Amino acid sequence: MENPFTQLECTVPDREIVSGGVPPDGIPSLEDPPFVGASHASLDYLRDEDRVIGLYLGGQAWAVPHNVGWWHEIVNMAVPGGPDLAVSYCPLTGSSLTFDRQVVGGASLGVSGLLFRNNLIMFDRTNDRSLWFQMARGSRCGTASGTPIPMVASWDLRWDAWREMHPDTRVVSGDLGMGRDYTRYPYGNYEQSSELLFNFAGVDDSRFVKERVLGVPEDDGGGVLFPFGALREVESDGVSVVRDVARGGDVVVFWDSRASGAMAYRPQAAGQGLTFQVEDGEIRDQETGSTWRLDGLAVAGPLAGDRLEPLADAFTAFWFAWRAFYPESRIWEGGG
Repeated sequence: MENPFTQLECTVPDREIVSGGVPPDGIPSLEDPPFVGASHASLDYLRDEDRVIGLYLGGQAWAVPHNVGWWHEIVNMAVPGGPDLAVSYCPLTGSSLTFDRQVVGGASLGVSGLLFRNNLIMFDRTNDRSLWFQMARGSRCGTASGTPIPMVASWDLRWDAWREMHPDTRVVSGDLGMGRDYTRYPYGNYEQSSELLFNFAGVDDSRFVKERVLGVPEDDGGGVLFPFGALREVESDGVSVVRDVARGGDVVVFWDSRASGAMAYRPQAAGQGLTFQVEDGEIRDQETGSTWRLDGLAVAGPLAGDRLEPLADAFTAFWFAWRAFYPESRIWEGGG
């Protein structure tokens, strides 16, 4: 049966939009699922090494495990006193992006069953029902075509690392009544394989195609990306700091190998610019000597309790996917 969304007018070639083998909502998105504390019994589906998408909003930490994303791809959630969010994870492109649903009037997002370069295409549950391309960060089909969807900063890292930084985090419960086994990755050895589920022209295989990267996109198809392997090569005692420029200003990227995660920030806090370096396995700023951790919080020193501003548009994805969506990106390969 033809996917009804294929009738929409799109700004990308129709031949590049393919069926993922399921109809709309064949992969069911979640609507305001229950969140529980980090020690709750229903989280027995989570292992320390599993990855989560972490959020920090209004003084509260939240975690959406990849394990849930494997089966649902979109978690629509409302933050008390905050925005209506769609936390999205595409298993085929390894991409985790969190969106503010205000652009669709707070309507929830669903899984269309269609893919673009292996990446998730979402639809909004409004009367008009446009299609939103996850890694393009906007609509490309329907009446909203050309409309960007604002992002909210999120971290992609190991569960044990997020839990250690945020012991009070709230996590999507494993008791969802959906009949899914959240301990089982449904794509076999996909993450370890160099094969893609749907081949397309121009795949960049100059690095392992499923290597994770942190990218900061620009709207013209450019930006800068930081391959995890390159960040690992320059680490000292498991962490590294990279200075660069992105989205019109200075940025600093923190990498922590124990968390297997990276994030980009504006290098300033408490009204002053900061210069970071690694000393004795810790990230410290030269100006005050304060110690910082991966999520941008100062944990010791004069600035303890201050937070760096994360770049909301920065996100983690597989190498091949980032290169397919942002082919003009500059690749950071060491130094800085």
